[in-house]
Order: sequence, then C-alpha cells, then structure tokens
Amino acid sequence: MKSKSELTRQFIIETTAPIFNKNGYSGTSMSDITKATGLTKGAIYGNFKNKEALALEAFNHNVRFIINKLRDIITTVKSPIARLYALTNFYRNYTKHALDFGGCPILNVGIDANHTNPILYERVKYVAIKMQKSIESIIQQGIECGEMKDNLDAKILGGRIFALIEGAVFTSVLLQNNKYLLDMMDHLDHLIKIEIAL
Repeated sequence: MKSKSELTRQFIIETTAPIFNKNGYSGTSMSDITKATGLTKGAIYGNFKNKEALALEAFNHNVRFIINKLRDIITTVKSPIARLYALTNFYRNYTKHALDFGGCPILNVGIDANHTNPILYERVKYVAIKMQKSIESIIQQGIECGEMKDNLDAKILGGRIFALIEGAVFTSVLLQNNKYLLDMMDHLDHLIKIEIAL
C-alpha cells in the first residue's frame, strides 16, 4: 500500500509526463504544472527537488510505458527471428501507442534536451543505447541458436535497426503521415528475411 506522499508524487508524474513530452523541458512552465495538477508550487517542490528532477521522472514514466508494452509483446515470443518480426509489428502501430502522451519520448526529449539539459539528455542517451543493445542481444541469440547467419555483426546491425526505426518514427511524426513508418517496417521485414535469417 502506497503512502499519501507516494500517491501524490505518482499523480504529479503521471499528470505532467505528457505535458513535458509535448512541450519539452524549457517549454513547460511551473504554471503549466500547477494548473494541470491543481497543486501549489510548494506542493510540487515538496515532492521534487526542482523542475529538472520532475522532468527526469516524467521521461522515465513515458519510456517505461513504451518499453513495458514492447517487452510484453516480445517476451511472449521464444524465437529470436520471431522477436525481430514482433519488433517491427509493434512499431507499425507505434503512433497509436505514443499518441496519448505526445509522441516518442526518446525523440522528443532527446532533441529538446540535447543543448539545454545535460542530465536529461544523458538519460535519453542511456535509454537509446539500452534499446540498441536489446536488439543486438536478440540478433546474437539468433546467431547462437542457428536461426540467423553466423557472419552478422550483431552490434552494428542492432544500431542500424534502431536508427532506421527511430528515423522512420521521426519522419512519420514530422510529416504527420504513418506511411513512412509502415514502409520502413516492411523494409526491415525484408531485411530480416533476406539478409538476417538462415
């Protein structure tokens, strides 16, 4: 059972997470935060050291939401090849998953924090690298179990797949057209079938 202070803290994070994701760190004022939560500035600062600490928790909340959805799908699949296809299928519907809180938190916060907030930027970078390593791990498992070609460089390929996915997410969001994301997932499926799978 969570304490009242823990529940308040969680409420603040959940309420402000989409605001930070849509408006960015600099574009989100304390006035936006107090208006959305209905709490005073003192109540916010009673739960978080500063706005930066809250923005960091809001980012973590948004990323956990996406990663947990992806993990729920991928962990139900045993085969490494099937996991790569599950990844592309997830991203075919990515805009639906991320729409409620303003789009992809990695892209939004990564771009916003790059030159303005080193702590937040480092956190985004850590998550991006971790996601790349997860893809790399799936490929390495595929090589080891004989489902994927043994001449693949799992590290390079993991980075490439991650970059193609994030680039397609960015283009689809920027041009407000999901066709770029769908086309890239079709391209990745073709790549898996022709260049990765045995």
